[in-house]
Amino acid sequence: YNSLVNYTKLRYKLMPYIYSLAGDAYHNDGTMMRGLVMDFPQDSNVANINDQYMFGPALLVNPVDKFKARSRDVYLPKGSAWYDFYSGRKFIGGEVINAPAPLDQMPLFVKAGSILPTGGEKQHVYDNLSAPYTLHVFTGADGEFSLYEDDGKSYDYEKGEWSKIPLHFDQSKGELTIGQRVGDFPEMLKTRTMHIHWIDGQTSNVPLLQRAADETVEYSGEALVIKKM
Repeated sequence: YNSLVNYTKLRYKLMPYIYSLAGDAYHNDGTMMRGLVMDFPQDSNVANINDQYMFGPALLVNPVDKFKARSRDVYLPKGSAWYDFYSGRKFIGGEVINAPAPLDQMPLFVKAGSILPTGGEKQHVYDNLSAPYTLHVFTGADGEFSLYEDDGKSYDYEKGEWSKIPLHFDQSKGELTIGQRVGDFPEMLKTRTMHIHWIDGQTSNVPLLQRAADETVEYSGEALVIKKM
């Protein structure tokens, strides 16, 4: 039961990311679930891996399918550094690691350069819609993401009622740009609090999604640049 509750809470925390992937699937023919060879074609080691996959551009998902297993070997593709989703610990790509897999934590890793938006606690999709977003910036490479929103209830996105917020991280400058909002829809929240969380491999005993924000800004649709201190 506790495992099911934890995964349900995680899904709702990740809703800004998941919904953006769904929007990309409709508007740009994007794919939410991707075989590793799609993102890492130069890494011959991933050609025959069929028990790991990318969920969007950021998350490397590693299901556990052995009865009572509490760890599993995970291959981290070459060409990127990787972060443990739960602790923020950093790993070098091109290696196989033995990842812990307690009952309520499937091994998840995040690609360096990812900008992973999360939201507040929810009881259902339409709950707590004005909650702040947290932008988790996994440093070590340039990165970008398009944060997508619509009313979540109707097909009005087919009529152009949607918005996108471009996000970009410049590794060399240590800057996150929250770009100018594109589009709108009647129910759109005009101003939203955005927490910024920089992840650079420095770990602590506090789970990554529960750590305090490094910076907080109020976003009203105009471009903002936040410098990593």
